Amino acid sequence: MMLAPAELLARFGGVARGVLLQQYGCSRRVLADAAARGTIRRVRPGVFALPTTDRKVVTAAAHGGELTCADALRANRVWVLSDPDDVVHVWLGRAGRRHPHDRCACVVHHSPGTSGVGYASVATALIHAYRCLPAEEFFAAYESAWNRRLLTASDRRRIADELPQAAQWMLQMARSDAQSGLESLLRFRLHLLGIRLDCQVEIPDVGRVDFVVGGRLILEVDGRENHQNAERRHTDLVRDAASSALGYETLRFDYALVVHNWDQVVPAIIAAIGRIGD
Repeated sequence: MMLAPAELLARFGGVARGVLLQQYGCSRRVLADAAARGTIRRVRPGVFALPTTDRKVVTAAAHGGELTCADALRANRVWVLSDPDDVVHVWLGRAGRRHPHDRCACVVHHSPGTSGVGYASVATALIHAYRCLPAEEFFAAYESAWNRRLLTASDRRRIADELPQAAQWMLQMARSDAQSGLESLLRFRLHLLGIRLDCQVEIPDVGRVDFVVGGRLILEVDGRENHQNAERRHTDLVRDAASSALGYETLRFDYALVVHNWDQVVPAIIAAIGRIGD
């Protein structure tokens, strides 16, 4: 039994080219009838979408390509610091053709490959995010994608090949075990200050900590959830007490401090480094 156009589109992520739908038995007449009934929508000649498909995905398809950059990363649950905006970033492949559409304010990305419709792959989106995001945000997104196992070794080689020489140091510094975007931000910023960190260190009777500086200073980065969960907060306090008994000093920073009050974080870390060096 042939699937209805709307059912097929749901299986293809909400948007697809007509030639693909026709391969599954949906003739042009069937597609036209479904569009007339409103169960699907015609985005442009040869491209169809569900009425519920993400507006940006539809706009990118109308423009002629895939939604890329930060929005494609968010769709894959990659950590992106900046909040979503109304700008639509479209990947048109190496030499894809733009299709005129109403109120177009799209940002176009050309890079090797052939684009389809829907969301660009994580590797493709990271390549484009490097062009649009601040360096530290790109770095955090790259580590997030790697940690979530969304990047293969081949993907990482492709990203390294397509990004300029100026980006290579970030790729070489990146790790697959970064547990949060906040950790990535803190490590990136401290690296620029010349502060060396040991990452994801296992301490007997304490457990795994985010960072250790100078063998005695523990840096921990707490996400929003730690302050909404009393049990987790208690666990952190127990860990801090255990590490203090072993001679460590612990500094713990939350999202607001790292993202919005960095000027308070740096003096605290530098002062603590001075104390453990005495």
